[in-house]
Amino acid sequence: MPKLDFRVWPNSGEGVRLDVFLARQVPEFTRSQFQHFVDKGQVTVNGESRKSSFKLRAGDRVEIDVEIPPPEPVRGEDIPLKILYSDADVILIEKPSGLVVHPGAGNKAGTLVNALLYHFPEVEGLGEEGRSGLVHRLDAETSGVMVVARSPKAYVELKRQFKEREIKKVYLALVWGPMHKREGTLDWPIGRHVTDALRYSVDTRKPRVAITDYRVRKSYASFSLVVVHPHTGRTHQIRVHLSTAGHPVAGDRRYGGQKARTKFPRLFLHAHVLGFRHPTTGEWLEFTSPLPQELEDVLKTLDI
Repeated sequence: MPKLDFRVWPNSGEGVRLDVFLARQVPEFTRSQFQHFVDKGQVTVNGESRKSSFKLRAGDRVEIDVEIPPPEPVRGEDIPLKILYSDADVILIEKPSGLVVHPGAGNKAGTLVNALLYHFPEVEGLGEEGRSGLVHRLDAETSGVMVVARSPKAYVELKRQFKEREIKKVYLALVWGPMHKREGTLDWPIGRHVTDALRYSVDTRKPRVAITDYRVRKSYASFSLVVVHPHTGRTHQIRVHLSTAGHPVAGDRRYGGQKARTKFPRLFLHAHVLGFRHPTTGEWLEFTSPLPQELEDVLKTLDI
């Protein structure tokens, strides 16, 4: 088969490890698989073999001589869903912590999309490939309310509302430390970390605008329960902003640093409120998801 080739541009792959760059470009394979391809000489940079750890430079041409497998069809699975509301255009669900939103590397099944295809087969093929009506996402560890499009019209209109920042999003988070400023705005631009492709950070070569408002709801000796309102929807935005502010989310093993070693049942981040205009009627709809019992139980231990 013909080789796949990619060009490295400034602020898009520059300074990134070769195996990390390849895993970003071709998600059908994992980073470890690409390391194997590199070792076998199936990858070249400017016509020369390089190690997986080679740092790419602007202008480099990366060629891959591997066969890309066709994507596997996503099938419906009888995974229980808690439905808050549904009509011909939208579905509101309460996602539990631990449920991955859509299939990807390492998660080919058992996702929210698999559940949606089982309970609402009409969403198949709606929107981006493999997304089946999804117009936004939550991290796997995050729980809370989500909206899914059920019709082409709803998909287009909800995507527009998210893009134009017309959606009301409110989260609840338990963070480390007392926040001396009771409310404020965190507006550091964020993007992929300069060396770790699995993390997002304010330390990035490609920063994107990110704005998060917060307000302290209750203070504890070592923690603060905060209400968070993200105006933008960058990946891991709330977690990165709060960690950068010195108040990582409790239970965050990716951004919590040394504090992440303290045992929590899960990430204490919950999508509490979601509001939007109905894509057909224009009526404002707002849905609330209470804190799951396991998070309520954590708060009870803090009151002791």
